[in-house]
Amino acid sequence: MRDLVKAFKALSEETRLRILNILLERECCVCEVMQALGISQTRASRNLNALYDAGFLKLRKDGLWSIYSIDREGMKRYLPDLVEAVTKGLEGNKLARQDRERLRKAERVGPGCAERIRNIALTFPPKTRPVIMRVFRSKEEKEDSTWGVGNTLTSRL
Repeated sequence: MRDLVKAFKALSEETRLRILNILLERECCVCEVMQALGISQTRASRNLNALYDAGFLKLRKDGLWSIYSIDREGMKRYLPDLVEAVTKGLEGNKLARQDRERLRKAERVGPGCAERIRNIALTFPPKTRPVIMRVFRSKEEKEDSTWGVGNTLTSRL
């Protein structure tokens, strides 16, 4: 019963539905999820982890990157039905379509990626740009930034 409740809780948040939507297209690292959805690294990681803990995703490491994908073989028997319901529910959804379009342009990025992600942020509507831009501080702070665990850009606070 607890696993089922955890699965429904994981699907009860819009960001997680959007993440599932893009992962149905292809596997993604955290930075690609950030780019496709226009969200911060913290928000992307937290929501990917919730979907992983609920049993929807599998994780593999590839150098700096943590790569997430739909765990089609390892899912509990009722989870594929929930994924199918999400798929049907998002058919024709404008935001879901826009997320998939931005995913096509998303890149796996390493150290020194801030400028590329700033340019990607410009493709978002002006109202949502600050979310991405907030991730990357001024140029001086960017110079002090270092790459930490996984593929996250960390800097001294």
